Amino acid sequence: MKIKRIDSYTDGRFSKRVLNQHGAYLVFDTPYEVEIISSTEAVIRGNNPDFYKALIEEFRFHAPHIVLFYDKTGKIVEEYPQPNLIEIELDSIQPSQFFVDEEKLEAVQTFIHKPEDIVIQVIPWKTRYISLDGHTRLYLAEQSGFNFVKAVICDTEDWVWRFVREAEQRNILCPRDMVLLPHERYVIEWNQYCEDIFGE
Repeated sequence: MKIKRIDSYTDGRFSKRVLNQHGAYLVFDTPYEVEIISSTEAVIRGNNPDFYKALIEEFRFHAPHIVLFYDKTGKIVEEYPQPNLIEIELDSIQPSQFFVDEEKLEAVQTFIHKPEDIVIQVIPWKTRYISLDGHTRLYLAEQSGFNFVKAVICDTEDWVWRFVREAEQRNILCPRDMVLLPHERYVIEWNQYCEDIFGE
């Protein structure tokens, strides 16, 4: 199935709230939305309900803590077991990313208001944890004075170790060390690094 996640924050086909949450998708070039409405729930909208399950699976790759999905009428579409959430201190988190996008940070600020709003994916590492996703949220947590965030322990692939080694070499050892960049520079520096790694 052809599913594309929309990374832009200015696309008239989707609501601003959904764009800020990164819940906007094209399924066979048709707009679909997944809007988070609580710490565990979301509403899914789009023309063809037959596509909802595949879209939800795609969405949950980035948000495994969202386990209950409704359609626009309030009917339950899918329900999953609640993963075990753990509480992690920010200083115990090793980022696997070096930069933060100013534009994305502004979007994330619209729906992150307290530590419990942040749920990231991690893997245990030494006496700490490696963050696999949610680096903008982690940076915001640091800027907001939060001491901890919620996390789900997930599996990952070997590529993450190259990112972690590079982060260590750049002295990016916890969320506060990540570098905030204007959007245009972020796209150049971070996207180019990822393309170099995955293009090998």
